[in-house]
Order: sequence, then structure tokens, then C-alpha cells
Amino acid sequence: MQVFNVQGMTCGHCVKAVTRAVQEQDAQAQVEVDLPGKQVRVRTSLDAAQVLAAIREEGYTAEVA
Repeated sequence: MQVFNVQGMTCGHCVKAVTRAVQEQDAQAQVEVDLPGKQVRVRTSLDAAQVLAAIREEGYTAEVA
């Protein structure tokens, strides 16, 4: 399980956007978003750099937690 701090998420649409962005890269990825905690937990075969790139492409600031 990889954990990322993601800034800029404020609503359900943000949750869907982040989830979709990761799953477009790995359809089997399991994505859990903690909106109040501004954390995203991902179980995937992608490496951290690929997950960060997908989240950042959606316009969010992200870093490995």
C-alpha cells in the first residue's frame, strides 16, 4: 500500500477524479481517499512516481507520505 499526501481535494468530485486518474493507469488499482486527512492510499503495480504523475495531471499537488 502506497500512501500519498494530496492537497487541493475538497469534494466528492475530487475523490472521483483522483481515483479515475490512478485507475486509468492501472485498472486493478485499489484507491482509498481520506478527504479530511488529504491522503490517498493506493494498492497498485504502479510505482510511486507513476501514481504521483497521474494525480498531478489532474491538477493536485501530491507527494509521498
